[in-house]
Amino acid sequence: MLKEVVATMAGNVWKVVVNEGDQVETGTDVVILESMKMEIPVAAETNGTVKELKVNEGDFVNEGDVIAVIE
Repeated sequence: MLKEVVATMAGNVWKVVVNEGDQVETGTDVVILESMKMEIPVAAETNGTVKELKVNEGDFVNEGDVIAVIE
């Protein structure tokens, strides 16, 4: 089953923490967003393997944008 990790708020992707193929657990940070000079981690909501990263460092995302897909 595929699960999408989505941006919790609008901002710039400051750092991508995982790579495609990495194993993650619930609560593992996937990316860190920067918004209003604050760093906001976005975590996986399920255990699995990162199947696809949809963003790169420096990209801008809106709230609700898909950041990654976990299988």
